Amino acid sequence: MIGFAMCGSFCTLRRALVEMERLTATFDVQGIVSENVYSTDTRFARAADIVDEIGELTGKSVIHSIVEAEPLGPTSPLEALIICPCTGNTLAKMANGITDSAVTMAAKAHLRGNRPLVIALASNDALSANLKNIGEMLTRKHVYFVPMKQDDPDRKPHSLVADFSLLPETLEAALAGKQYQRIFQV
Repeated sequence: MIGFAMCGSFCTLRRALVEMERLTATFDVQGIVSENVYSTDTRFARAADIVDEIGELTGKSVIHSIVEAEPLGPTSPLEALIICPCTGNTLAKMANGITDSAVTMAAKAHLRGNRPLVIALASNDALSANLKNIGEMLTRKHVYFVPMKQDDPDRKPHSLVADFSLLPETLEAALAGKQYQRIFQV
């Protein structure tokens, strides 16, 4: 089973759901959402609609609390865990060992088993405040990044967004213990 966790980069959730659907054709997928995704309605979508769609795609209840996510390491291990989208906030917490959400707990529990964690970053501060956290996560074993690029260099010069369409290839490489192609794209 593959875990597919989603954080509150609300403008990218729709694209992440497309990739989740693609993965359900090949893998058994468990949906995991941050507490913000679970409860925050935005101009992009209602929280309940996102959660319902994940449940429909996976055929499972969505994990949305620390208590629900903790067994993903020792009791219910995943073959791999994807965080798509992964916000700069969640990346910073993982880089600094902070476990205070369903997604960070899922990552912590999962990495205890030395299995792949695939990060599809979507962060407005990736090339400023979060650049050091990207570097920190790159030094960790079993952590892989979906290739990313600046999404709007003129208006958002510090922003990076993963190319979500490369998620299946990145997952396949991660399952083989390899990083898929270059991390940063032009």
